[in-house]
Amino acid sequence: MLRSLGQRSVTGSDEDPRVAELRTAVSRLRRELAAHPAEFPDRGIAEDELAALAAMAVTGMPEVPRLRRSLLLIAGSIGSVSALATGLAGVRSAVELFGEPPRR
Repeated sequence: MLRSLGQRSVTGSDEDPRVAELRTAVSRLRRELAAHPAEFPDRGIAEDELAALAAMAVTGMPEVPRLRRSLLLIAGSIGSVSALATGLAGVRSAVELFGEPPRR
């Protein structure tokens, strides 16, 4: 369990646990979206943005503004599909691990 946002995993890996959580949540939502039988107009947008999030997780140091932008696009494109709500909430929680957006 993490004690703070900046704490690293103690499993012997140098991977940031926030990145691992992001990768897991994105992977889960991508699988759920692929298995969802209904087509909807913005499905391609959600798939593209999930792919972008997955690519950012691979780099190990995602850009927080880009994470938040992708989350908004994903939420806007699949937000009305209740079957995907749990997976979307997981991605949102993973993005929030990277901190609050800067105040303007």
